[in-house]
Amino acid sequence: MKSANVLILPGWHNSGPAHWQSRWELAHGYTRVNQHDWSRPLRGDWQIQLEEAILRCDERVVLVAHSLGVILVAAWAAHSRNVHRVKGALLVAPGDVAREETRAVLPSWWPIERQPLPFTSILVASRNDTRCHFNLAAALAKDWQAQLVDLGSAGHINAESGLEDWPQGKQLLQQLMQLD
Repeated sequence: MKSANVLILPGWHNSGPAHWQSRWELAHGYTRVNQHDWSRPLRGDWQIQLEEAILRCDERVVLVAHSLGVILVAAWAAHSRNVHRVKGALLVAPGDVAREETRAVLPSWWPIERQPLPFTSILVASRNDTRCHFNLAAALAKDWQAQLVDLGSAGHINAESGLEDWPQGKQLLQQLMQLD
């Protein structure tokens, strides 16, 4: 699988240089799906950017999503006619867009799409994530028919979690990249 066909989907406000997504992009040549507005994300706009990025790839892709990027994958999969172009998805630390403080700022993102994802998925969650309770993450994994990986107490699984290159996540990604 070509490195460029691994699509990095950051969450709200993008992923900075110390985030494992940015480190993977730099080290392996993965493709970041850029958004028009990282601060005021609109679900429809973000879905279009993902759709266009997938259509630009010459073979099936693997999605690597974090936080709001995870919610994007579910929203996109519920409406796209191109889900067959996705080999698998690594879904890390979903954002809880139904929380009152989040709904007020991101009204177009809820409710979260909850139907099964039509491609192999692994959802990685933390027991002390301040942006999504573990029970919600586990319920999303069940609804999406994704394999749940319990990372223990790793916060929001971002740069502040101290994961650096996050080798365990890279192993999960390798599993998805090797799918037929």
